[in-house]
Amino acid sequence: MLQTTSPAEARIPHPDGVTAEEFRAALARLAAGVVLVTAHDPEEGPHGEDVGMTATAFLSVSLDPPLVMVSVRNDSRMEDLLDRQPLWAVSLLSESQRHIAGRFAMKGRVSDRLLFEDFPWERGEVSGAPLVRGSLAVVECRTEQRVAAGDHTLYIGRVLGAATPSADSSPLMYFRGRYRQLS
Repeated sequence: MLQTTSPAEARIPHPDGVTAEEFRAALARLAAGVVLVTAHDPEEGPHGEDVGMTATAFLSVSLDPPLVMVSVRNDSRMEDLLDRQPLWAVSLLSESQRHIAGRFAMKGRVSDRLLFEDFPWERGEVSGAPLVRGSLAVVECRTEQRVAAGDHTLYIGRVLGAATPSADSSPLMYFRGRYRQLS
């Protein structure tokens, strides 16, 4: 998802002449699917802790080998965890799962423990990460490569497992700063 900046930062042009505000406005017109990226942090607490993050910058990279990529904001909890934990998962959310996307998009939360309550999920057999039940598809990954990219890090993961538990639903989309339905 796009990040907000102060009005002063929005007017500061990049070296090529584009402001953060212009860039954000242009890219907000690119419709994107919404996913929940999850991982299990075995070092947090006696039984570990599950961590999740809503993302729209997720895509397929390669068929052979099967690779996907997700963009993660630097200095976020997910970046910290993925730098230590190579196993993670992605649930492709359906339009009926908007509440899950909104819940994990909140900034400044201290713990994800409560965020995983009130919706059905199961632990991935390969990654140990939470997989959202009823999502369009799920993939379990192992990080193959990290690429620094401005204020984000790109995590390229080898897909170790994939399933399509709910292929009949429509995808949840993000367009012009809001969640949308495909119709």
